[in-house]
Amino acid sequence: MTEATKSSPIPQTEAIVSDILASIEREREREIVSRRFGLFERKETLEQIGELLSITRERVRQLEKAVVARLKASAAAGEIPHIEEFQDHICGVLKGKGGLMRIAVLTEQLGIAESRLEQARLAFIAQLCPKLVVIEEDDTHYLSVAAETIYDGQVRTMVAGIVEAVKELGEPSKIEAVANKSGVVTDIAQAEALARASKQLATLHGLWGLVKWPVVNPKNIRDKIYVILKEHGKHMHFNDIASSIKDSSFKRKDVTTQAIHNELIKDKRFVLVGRGIYALKEWGYEKGTVADIISEILRKEGKALHRDEIVKRVLKSRYVKETTILLNLQGKNQFKRVAKATYVLDEAETA
Repeated sequence: MTEATKSSPIPQTEAIVSDILASIEREREREIVSRRFGLFERKETLEQIGELLSITRERVRQLEKAVVARLKASAAAGEIPHIEEFQDHICGVLKGKGGLMRIAVLTEQLGIAESRLEQARLAFIAQLCPKLVVIEEDDTHYLSVAAETIYDGQVRTMVAGIVEAVKELGEPSKIEAVANKSGVVTDIAQAEALARASKQLATLHGLWGLVKWPVVNPKNIRDKIYVILKEHGKHMHFNDIASSIKDSSFKRKDVTTQAIHNELIKDKRFVLVGRGIYALKEWGYEKGTVADIISEILRKEGKALHRDEIVKRVLKSRYVKETTILLNLQGKNQFKRVAKATYVLDEAETA
């Protein structure tokens, strides 16, 4: 938030809304605006309002459009109290945040209570401001406010360019890489603002990606485990995974160690590589016992291997004691010693 915003807080949205509604002469029109924009309760549809006022859906739409047009003209002429002051505050905040901000974030920046009601009021007031543009919420965009002088009505096109850049990168990336790939904008703050306006993107720990990528948008325990292992970069004991989740910035992280262990067992993305130790399958690990790993090593080699070489190769994919590997070599029938400390796979036993 800018120093100006901090030292001179904007008037309460309820007070501004009351002034705006007071400028509307007809009670029916005030009712339509209040209900359509959700200024005191939840937003209502054209049909709901039409039924309440005993007029058609189309008539409600016409009246809404006409009233909003008059209010915008009044605001531009300086005839609505506090509008210009309100607009200046928002423009000041947007200037340092890429010129665009989601309503949910903007309410926080302005020191306004974070609620659906306050967001609806803020969006309504912003829609009347000549220097602001409201990007309506839909399936792909969050309700946002932009400085018209910066974006000139091209916000959705620019957001689409950022999303396409993320898709082309194909992996979670820093916003600098996304901006460079997009060719849409070079200012990093603007690129991040555009990314935050999209419902198709998510970010975690400085990396941006598609919402369907668990590494940036973990939705359940399994996804959070995946993120922890991915960031750690190597195997972890399930107790350590549980501790890392509890110490993380995830929204929901109050889970039991047992629940985490259960998810590790069930999800194919995770491979048990030692006693209670798990790694990601995408790192090249395969499920199986120590004996299974030895069998696969000997099968691929196609000839006898010294036990030291076998131990070395098993330890690349399993975190167990060397004695455990040696006991498997000596105690399993599928392994046959053909020379001193040298073994092959006994095909007769494995057939």
